[in-house]
Amino acid sequence: MNEEAEPVKAEDGADAVKSRKERLTGSTHFGDTDFYEEAPEEIGDATWGEVARACCCHTPKEWGIIFVGICVLCFFLYFFLLGLELLGSSAKVIGGCTAGSILGGETNPIAALMIGILATVLLQSSSTTTSIIVSLVGAGSIEVRQAIYMIMGANIGTSVTNTIVAMGHLGNGDELERAFAGATVHDMFNFLSVLILLPLEAATGYLYRLTKAMLPDQAFEKGDKWVGPIKKIVSPLGNRIIKANKDLIKEISVSEGAISCDDYYPVNCTGGVESYDTCKGHYGLIACDKKSRLCPAFFQNGASAHDDQVSGGVCLVLALFILIVCLIGLVTLLQKMLLGTSTRIIYKATNINGYLAMVIGTGITILVQSSSITTSTLTPLVGMGVIQLEQMYPLTLGANIGTTFTAVMAALVSDKITAMQTALAHLFFNISGILIWYPIPFMRRVPLNLARKLGKATRVWRGFPIVYILVMFFALPLILLGLSACFEQDSKGFTVLGSFLVIGVAAALGYFLFWWFKRDGKAKCLTCMAERQRRREASTQLPDNMEYIKAELERLREHTGLAEDEEADEENAKADKEAETSEEE
Repeated sequence: MNEEAEPVKAEDGADAVKSRKERLTGSTHFGDTDFYEEAPEEIGDATWGEVARACCCHTPKEWGIIFVGICVLCFFLYFFLLGLELLGSSAKVIGGCTAGSILGGETNPIAALMIGILATVLLQSSSTTTSIIVSLVGAGSIEVRQAIYMIMGANIGTSVTNTIVAMGHLGNGDELERAFAGATVHDMFNFLSVLILLPLEAATGYLYRLTKAMLPDQAFEKGDKWVGPIKKIVSPLGNRIIKANKDLIKEISVSEGAISCDDYYPVNCTGGVESYDTCKGHYGLIACDKKSRLCPAFFQNGASAHDDQVSGGVCLVLALFILIVCLIGLVTLLQKMLLGTSTRIIYKATNINGYLAMVIGTGITILVQSSSITTSTLTPLVGMGVIQLEQMYPLTLGANIGTTFTAVMAALVSDKITAMQTALAHLFFNISGILIWYPIPFMRRVPLNLARKLGKATRVWRGFPIVYILVMFFALPLILLGLSACFEQDSKGFTVLGSFLVIGVAAALGYFLFWWFKRDGKAKCLTCMAERQRRREASTQLPDNMEYIKAELERLREHTGLAEDEEADEENAKADKEAETSEEE
């Protein structure tokens, strides 16, 4: 550790130094022109005394500015969380019928995994998906073994939210690279864990046997539903805008096809009065709030399923707008508050023990009841460079543990042992993944390096995150689900068709790998993406470049006297023309 105290105040922005190359200490500060050029391994070590002075030693004026900044920060953070709440509710309204119908019924492990991914992407909440799965097991609609594979898929699907949030940094290439890496480290951990544990579970029933051995044979008493404090703060306003009817999704999934969304429409409130008491039991995808006894703004008496889904779509756009505005506000304000602060001090303050970071991630997620909210809130901090990727990783793992608390609470509401077994399988799936991919440094670097490579891909082409989301969370699950469905039809024709499709997909994948590694496919792909990004940047900068060229030409004309010569030539031409006219007359 460096024991020499760095003169923090002298470096905290009082001077006009804007580059680490101009400082005697060589340290980088927020706001420097070369801030993004410093690699994590180049960041020096600070003392805790420096951290304390940078944090607590301020003038009264500075404390006043900090207080105002924190208040504005809380304002943006509240509406950022509200945006996430509206995003989840809107997604449930839009995709609730589809998610409910695909969650019910028996299927094979691969199909169950894909169903878990798609349902979570549609509902934008792994907590909701796992709660529904636990309810399905408690109702006897699906077996525990199938539910375990669905929960694995839910773990993957939940990471799409913070990946979407990372796209809020599209305007800054440096921040986008860091934010996208910070978001996809969650994806990489989940994908790698499923890659190992799904075959293991299919072959040995490891999670099923472990959780079954931990529980008694007899049922236990029902518990109460627990609501986190953050949920209590954000939900009242969110429920006044839109509130998804989760009971409808559960009832459709449990019914095994006997009930559809159309059975809940049209919405019919007694006497045409829109309130919880008059509309209870007669609403569809959008519900009224039991606590306030009021119906949300997007609730409509007499609405059809299409009307509710349109309302959900409008609210989804509103949620994305709120998220983008608040994300820009949060990042801008944090950058202003950290302006001039040494990265050595920030790194020292945030560089906590990885296992302690897991505990913090777990605690935060239990409070907010959503791993998506935890990781989505931390992703902008990674983009700014406040939190390093190595610190984001254990926080993400802790969030994965914390989100299992919701499933445990849902199991306590049921009196079935199988429901609790499913919830515990979710917990031990995440614990098993952590034991594989974190304690050993070599294994820990695998998801970190993969996330960094994905982050660097955004440098080549900023449209890469959109393609990544569409392929990994929609196209791939749908293809694999379709292939699995061919073998579930009890028909020789579909089985043969499925076999040919599997062979075709395997051949296409093999050719792609051959092209990628042996035919310079990687270089060609990177060149193509770089060319697209270059054209896009050239098109964006063209108006500014044209103005610059015009200004330079004007300056050259004035400097060389070309403008005077042109004026003289114009006067001579005009005189000659007048002379010719007079001669003709």
